[in-house]
Amino acid sequence: MPDNLPPGAKHDGEGFATRMSHGGRAGTRAHGFVNPPVHRGSTVLYPSCEARVSLGARSLEQVMTYGTAGGPTHYALEDMVAEIEGGTRALIVGTGLAACSLPLMAYLKAGDHWLVPDSVYGPVRRLANGMLTRFGIEATYYDPTIGAEGLRALLRPNTKVVYTESPGSHTFEMQDIPALAEVAHAHGAKVLMDNTWGIHHFQPFRHGVDVSIQALTKYVGGHSDVLLGSITVNSPEDWAIVAGAAREVGHYASPDDCWLALRGLRTLAVRLRHQEAAGIAVAKWFEGRPEVSRVLHPALPSHPQHALWKRDFTGACSLFGVVFQPRHTAAQINAMVDGLKLFGIGASWGGYESLALPTQPSITRTAGGGMALEGPTVRFHIGLEDTDDLIADLAAGLERLPR
Repeated sequence: MPDNLPPGAKHDGEGFATRMSHGGRAGTRAHGFVNPPVHRGSTVLYPSCEARVSLGARSLEQVMTYGTAGGPTHYALEDMVAEIEGGTRALIVGTGLAACSLPLMAYLKAGDHWLVPDSVYGPVRRLANGMLTRFGIEATYYDPTIGAEGLRALLRPNTKVVYTESPGSHTFEMQDIPALAEVAHAHGAKVLMDNTWGIHHFQPFRHGVDVSIQALTKYVGGHSDVLLGSITVNSPEDWAIVAGAAREVGHYASPDDCWLALRGLRTLAVRLRHQEAAGIAVAKWFEGRPEVSRVLHPALPSHPQHALWKRDFTGACSLFGVVFQPRHTAAQINAMVDGLKLFGIGASWGGYESLALPTQPSITRTAGGGMALEGPTVRFHIGLEDTDDLIADLAAGLERLPR
């Protein structure tokens, strides 16, 4: 590998961990610190009036024209995220929700219609039912496990976007992304996917996705101390639409947060590998407990869409759900969660710490059908603690439940 590869350069044939360690850096033979510096600034100075006009005409490229257009720290992270997602260009925005909302505003206009999986991330549902509805954009929620023919029946002449999230945020339904994308594209609709759960494990553009969304707050940041999102595309046309919308509404991310995300990327491969194994181990342990009705983890053979996960994904993240037996009340399960020593109670995930979050009955479903949860449900995120310690903590918690 050349020592002076530029930031974002692809290291063909090298493993994911190597690419995460070496990407976005000046090179191993460059004199200076290992990590690139943080570039902060608002005003950009031009060497001449002619240069200002010339650079301004290239405002959708990685050219410094003003602070909101980004700088070297932003560009390094954009290149790294595009590398992970398998796309050509990535845009960094301030939060994961911003990454969800910006492409919707970019591709939809008054009078348009879009399709949303009923398992979608809650704030996207709030956006669909709130601001987008006020702007004259109509959403139809669909069963996330719907097949190609079912999706085709929901398409309208004005359907412009098919939104996907696989697996779903709380109930972990897997979607047949290639089949849905084929139907959407035949209709002329764009396919957007929240790929946060599948980071590195799912290559969206190989499966028909047009725009891939990541909450970099999660695994990329890795330490629960940064808020960021990314939007990745794989064509110049989509880049012009997304980046143009970002410029119009003034989306921006702090270079300090981008630097923290770059630092998080250096250990991403190691953390994903450990947390995948730990998550599956804890999920399998839950399956053997009499207090549990079922475990919602796509990597387990018991999952209804396990075959889709096995076909399309190369691995799994450490977030899954547990449905407890209906004889247990929500109050009893909440008390059990309150008594856990090693699990925090929090909504975000992807960090180094384990989390437990009761999710039922707060889950919203409007499409009809879908997944019925027969008992109290808790979403677990498995962190970097010793797996045996986590299981011991959970076992003690389950033992406290009434018999």
